Amino acid sequence: MSDQVLLDCVEINTGNHITHSIIWMHGLGADANDFVPVVPELRLPKPSSIRFVFPNAPVRPVTLNNGIAMPAWFDIISLDRINGPEDEPGLREAQQAIEALIARENERGIPTENIFLAGFSQGCAMALLTGLRHPKKLAGLICLSGFLPLAAKTGAERSQANMDIPIFMAHGTQDPVVVPERALNSKAKLEELGYQNLQWHTYPMQHSVCLEEIRDISAFIQENLA
Repeated sequence: MSDQVLLDCVEINTGNHITHSIIWMHGLGADANDFVPVVPELRLPKPSSIRFVFPNAPVRPVTLNNGIAMPAWFDIISLDRINGPEDEPGLREAQQAIEALIARENERGIPTENIFLAGFSQGCAMALLTGLRHPKKLAGLICLSGFLPLAAKTGAERSQANMDIPIFMAHGTQDPVVVPERALNSKAKLEELGYQNLQWHTYPMQHSVCLEEIRDISAFIQENLA
């Protein structure tokens, strides 16, 4: 492994002999425990042995929140939710931190093709940023209430190994934080780039998660367990 300092993580194992891992990134201002309650709600079949890895984002000042420091994968600079400037250095730094977690799972005996990346909001952005660029094939991406960051650079930087990666995208139709238009633009960009193994789901909710969505995530995971 590289000299990258590993993020602090909460881990949950669903079995004794782990065969798959899901690295799940939280949203802005949340922490590693945010999605822990989702694990039992997924109701995965008993034979499955999955390690859920919930990393804590670094605490950093967030421009949009008057510079107040909070857990954030990258800075939010602008109120323009469609075309605003992006914190590319912060995004790249967080990408490397997630890559280090993938490498640790490899060292613990989990092949890359058995690793999912998941995330909500900012965490969704990180799952897409990292997953589409990862040099080895991943099991799938679970992208909730978020968007594709650095969209203009994705085509040049993406990995051929993950051109056919299964992608689960879900969004609330009344989301006031990451507006549905931004998520739809991200979906359209992915389709334009040739990502055809993409599921799109919407739910009548705001910037949150609902039970129907959790059921759909569970089905997606089970479909893609190698």
